Amino acid sequence: MALGHSDITDGELRSLIRRKLVVFAGNRKMRIYGTLSCPSGKRMKRENRVFFTSENEAAGLGFRPCQNCLSMDRTKRTREIRKNQVD
Repeated sequence: MALGHSDITDGELRSLIRRKLVVFAGNRKMRIYGTLSCPSGKRMKRENRVFFTSENEAAGLGFRPCQNCLSMDRTKRTREIRKNQVD
């Protein structure tokens, strides 16, 4: 399950990132995920931001890759992950 930014403190988030327990961030409303350093992701509202431990987690929850920071190769992999979950 994705972790909401408003559910944790900034210190807890920094600790999770340092320990590599949070690797990607997504926009809850737009259903898009990307890298933690993505300029688009840094502009989203805190209440819309969620965090993921992996691409599989994000894709499994119905999020698609950000076109600004993730390559089209990952978009294809996300589609494959979703297809395999349905089959």
